[in-house]
Amino acid sequence: MTKPMICLGSASPRRAKLLAQIGVSFEVATAEIDELPQPGEAPEVYILRMALEKAEAVLAKNPGLPVLAADTTVVVDGEILGKPRDEAGGLAMLARLSGRAHQALTAVALAEAGDEGRRATRLNVNKVVFRSTTAAERLAYWRTGEPLDKAGGYGIQGHAAVFIEHLEGSFSAVMGLPLFETAELLAEFGINVCDGWGKGA
Repeated sequence: MTKPMICLGSASPRRAKLLAQIGVSFEVATAEIDELPQPGEAPEVYILRMALEKAEAVLAKNPGLPVLAADTTVVVDGEILGKPRDEAGGLAMLARLSGRAHQALTAVALAEAGDEGRRATRLNVNKVVFRSTTAAERLAYWRTGEPLDKAGGYGIQGHAAVFIEHLEGSFSAVMGLPLFETAELLAEFGINVCDGWGKGA
């Protein structure tokens, strides 16, 4: 088996798939943190804080490898939309996104143990435009089960792709892990993702 380069501080199968896509070997560990925004906290500040706190929480329990963590949120009219708590909340989010643009923000953080204890973060901001959706379409989508664990109540990589008229930015970032920024962070910590490409083929 390939030796893990890093620890992925996330239980998200989407982030694991994206990380594997660029040839990074990893192990997975998670830690619970308080994900509530602080009063008056700007969305950009909030999402960067979440990614870094996740990385540091996992690092505290698993100090052997650098820890990569990420967080994604949807922002409408300056308001952070988290994961829907129930059907009513999910449908309300989808109705709010209908026929308009919103921001999808994803932050990624990398943290390591040791004397230096380096920390680094990156932020990716995207503009996503939804076509107008009907109440029947939104309910049908809710019933697929996809919106339950997704910021803003939708996943770009799933059924909701048919609602997305336009994307300005990074598909992988809206999906949950900005691969360009991730590779930049890893390179900053001495891990070049390209080094392992083609080996063992």
